[in-house]
Amino acid sequence: MSQPKQDSNSTRRQFATAISLTGGAIAAASKLGPVHASGDDTLKIGLIGCGGRGTGAATQALKADGRVKLTAMADAFADRIEMSLRSLKGIEGLESKVDVPLERQFVGFDAYNQLLASGVDVVLLTTPPHFRPIHLKAAVDAGKHVFAEKPCAVDTPGVHSVLKSCVEAKRKGLSIVSGLCLRYHSPFQEAVQRIRDGEIGDVRTLLANDYRGPIWVKPRQADWSDMVWQMKNWYYFTWLSGDFNVEQHVHNLDLCAWAMGDQYPTRAIGMGGREVRKGSEYGNIFDHHSVVYEYSNGAQLISNTRQIPDCKSDISVRILGTQGTAFLRERKNGARITAKTDWVNRDEGKLHYQAEHDELFASIRAGTPINNGEYMAKSTLLAIMGRMATYTGQEITWEMAWNSKEDLSPPQYAWGELETPSIAIPGVTKFV
Repeated sequence: MSQPKQDSNSTRRQFATAISLTGGAIAAASKLGPVHASGDDTLKIGLIGCGGRGTGAATQALKADGRVKLTAMADAFADRIEMSLRSLKGIEGLESKVDVPLERQFVGFDAYNQLLASGVDVVLLTTPPHFRPIHLKAAVDAGKHVFAEKPCAVDTPGVHSVLKSCVEAKRKGLSIVSGLCLRYHSPFQEAVQRIRDGEIGDVRTLLANDYRGPIWVKPRQADWSDMVWQMKNWYYFTWLSGDFNVEQHVHNLDLCAWAMGDQYPTRAIGMGGREVRKGSEYGNIFDHHSVVYEYSNGAQLISNTRQIPDCKSDISVRILGTQGTAFLRERKNGARITAKTDWVNRDEGKLHYQAEHDELFASIRAGTPINNGEYMAKSTLLAIMGRMATYTGQEITWEMAWNSKEDLSPPQYAWGELETPSIAIPGVTKFV
């Protein structure tokens, strides 16, 4: 079940210099519709990461196209595959699209390689974020179309690996669709277009809030090794999740980057810590982060995140311009602009989680590949940059974040002993 860690110079940890997805001469892809020996045009789907989000992504993928079938599943733990299969087979209309016999259920750290060799056409990458660069590289190398959940990495070397893989995917004519699903939400699409068209004037301040309560904890069992415990509680370990301001808040940070024309700030300073997450069961992540990002034109992005019980929740983005304000939240009438002419989007549109899969499979059928690599990597780095600022207590520039050598990988991928990572102390923890 275990796999030794691959050499950092030959795998996803290869440190790349700046890579642009928009530059260079990349040949246009030909039609992508797969041709099988039987003449069957059914797209075979493989799911890598069979937790709750993976099961949701598989559901949406199976609903996205009439000629798709889930044929392989991979996870570090066998029980996750079993639970996911039961759930998928219980959804009306999906049972006939699920064909995953025991021989195509792959378990362990190397399960993704076995799945990629099983004959799938499309893979869904929904494991803890640490593994995303590794799995994306392997999927692209194997010539698979990819849905990659957010965030796409937990450290800078991972971000560069993702950018490199996405350049290769474009060269091969493969679709890479990101789980940053707010970009597939039609009310937000219209709102952002209006912002970028100048309806609120020049953007001066963006307020990105993610205030919510705590989430699950899985108490350690007597027979769990260090690695098993950390993997089962992946959310609470920075090496696996990136911390929650990266794992979840990346959605709203990406929304801000999108509204700013995919421009990214030049510097960040912030604070954070563990106000209520004081026990060892909470790994080494914080429970609050507050970061002020600054753009080259003086505009500021103020990012606040909190996961503390019995406090008011607010998950929203407010964008203040010289001639008006935009307010964006995932709910009915949740996209509106107050300006010279007010606007409210009253059409909720298709569920964005479904829309991203619909567009992925439509792009494969049409031979017009989607590549979300540029923004999914840079918005992930935006969130990591904020974590660097809160963990160290120092001002972090975009250039520093882009060139960081910090590699959060464990010494090896094996089910035995693994030291619990230390908790960052602002003013003491050093930037790497």
